[in-house]
Amino acid sequence: MHGVKKIVLAYSGGLDTSVMSHWIKEQYQCEVVAFTADIGQGAELSGLEAKALSTGCSSIFVEDLKDLFVRDYVFYAIKAKAVYEGHYLLGTSVARPVIAKRQIEIAQEVGADAVAHGATGKGNDQVRFELTYYSLKPDIKVIAPWRSWPYKSRTDLINYAKEHNIPVTATAAKPYSMDANLMHVSYEGGILEDPWAAPPEDIFTLTKSLEHTPNTPSVITLSFQNGVPIALNGEGLSPVAMLTKLNELAGEHGIGRVDVVENRFVGMKSRGVYETPGVTVLHQAHRALETITLDREVMRLRDSLSVKIAELIYNGFWFAPEFQALRGMIEGMMHPVNGDVKLRLFKGTVATLGRRSPNSLYSEQLATFEADQVYNQADAEGFIKLNALRLRMRPQG
Repeated sequence: MHGVKKIVLAYSGGLDTSVMSHWIKEQYQCEVVAFTADIGQGAELSGLEAKALSTGCSSIFVEDLKDLFVRDYVFYAIKAKAVYEGHYLLGTSVARPVIAKRQIEIAQEVGADAVAHGATGKGNDQVRFELTYYSLKPDIKVIAPWRSWPYKSRTDLINYAKEHNIPVTATAAKPYSMDANLMHVSYEGGILEDPWAAPPEDIFTLTKSLEHTPNTPSVITLSFQNGVPIALNGEGLSPVAMLTKLNELAGEHGIGRVDVVENRFVGMKSRGVYETPGVTVLHQAHRALETITLDREVMRLRDSLSVKIAELIYNGFWFAPEFQALRGMIEGMMHPVNGDVKLRLFKGTVATLGRRSPNSLYSEQLATFEADQVYNQADAEGFIKLNALRLRMRPQG
């Protein structure tokens, strides 16, 4: 790619982007500006500025996007019941459009004509980043080193880092990839590439193994307004504080681990191990509240859209017109989802103990098996016969 004058690199400080910042600077002979989105990586952000500058970047933007991430992205995925292939709660997928959108904004602010990312040519993240880039700035130039440089593996990158005195935490003995944010931690590659091999217990950072969880359950109450969690045990919490606290509580009870083989958008299957403690609890609580506040057909419509929404998020179409249309529809459905849910956290499980709402559609008078004055059971006969009409009209035999 010729004529590139300034590049904004999505920079994590991990193995790939640490090598990239050095390699891009040498390869393109232009200014490289690093950008790091703080979406809850924690200790990973320590020392990033010095590291970026030492590997060729002219400057670095480190921006706190945690509130935006949780409020507008994580909570939306919960409201949409977006779960990919039945198990994956989309912690990495939801994070990418947050990062890519701000990266494009910074590129415009600093006058960059190109952006770069550390995603591989085999994975989903390259698609998620670049579909966002092109949606927001169609003429942007995109640099994806994994698709063009001579290095074929993370072992090659470890060797490159040693040759150029670039400090990295990955080693040849422990080469799996780890991605953390406030929503989850994901693990893939290296020792996890064998789908028969159990993940080593020492990789997990958010959740305790069941053997080390408390023998006494925790009972909590979550309160929602328009489908958004706003209070825990009666205490109002910001989106970030809510998810942080739930991660701690659920992680203590070993909740939120999944080990899946998923279908990547590019066509291959891959194995991912995920920890998503707080969001696992929120999904359960949100569903429980919906059962008494959402009309039956509204809930069924939303559930029919959930698979499509999860696919769009997983595949990187957050800013596509069809996703924005669906987003507006889901948000509109959430107005009556108000109230409280009581849950028990224990030994890797979340159990619903109760739910209540000022908008409840549940009627004890209608549901009771005792005598009532509001439902004529004889009416059911005509209802059944009308539904059976087409069945009775079929040829027999």
